[in-house]
Amino acid sequence: KVEEKMGWRGSPSAELVFEDAEVPAEAMLGERGAGLKLALTALDTGRIGIAAMGTGVISKALDLSVAHARERVQFGKPIGSFQGVQWMIADMARDLEAARLLTYHAAELKDQGAPFTKEAAIAKLFATEAAVQAAVNCVQIHGGYGYTEEYEAALLFRDAKVLTIVEGTSEIQRLVIARQVLGKL
Repeated sequence: KVEEKMGWRGSPSAELVFEDAEVPAEAMLGERGAGLKLALTALDTGRIGIAAMGTGVISKALDLSVAHARERVQFGKPIGSFQGVQWMIADMARDLEAARLLTYHAAELKDQGAPFTKEAAIAKLFATEAAVQAAVNCVQIHGGYGYTEEYEAALLFRDAKVLTIVEGTSEIQRLVIARQVLGKL
C-alpha cells in the first residue's frame, strides 16, 4: 500500500513485507557482527543529506519571501519595508548561512575519514528546525496567499516538517549530540 502523505509527495512511501526470505552469505554487507556500526554510519551520512535538504528549503523560503516582500504593497509601501517582515527575512538569511556552514563542515569531516557523528547530528538538527521556521515565516510573509496551493510557500511548509523526522527525529539528534559531548557516564 502506498501511503498518502502531507508532503514529500514525490517520494512515495509503501509497506514492504518479506516472508521466508533468504539472503545468501555473499550478499552480506560488511563484516559479521558489524551491522550496527554500518547502520549507524549510514544514518550519520544520511543526516548530512537531510541537513542539505533543510538548507535548500531555507534558501527557497528566503528567495520566495524576498521576492514577495519587494512586490507586495500594503499601506502604499512594499511589505519588505516593515520591520516585522525584515526581521523574518534577516532570520532566514542568518539561518541559511549557519545551516550551510554546519552541513559543509560535517560533509568535510566525513570526506576526510574523521569522526562526524556529532557534526552530522548538529547540522541535521539545526538545518531542519530552521527550515521549518523559514517555511512558517515564508507562509506568514505571503499572508493568505501563502496558505493556498497556488503558491510555493504552502509546498515548502508541507515538505519542511518531515525533515525533522527522517534519519532520526530532532529529539534523537539532541540525544546523539549530548552523548557525543558527554561521553560515557
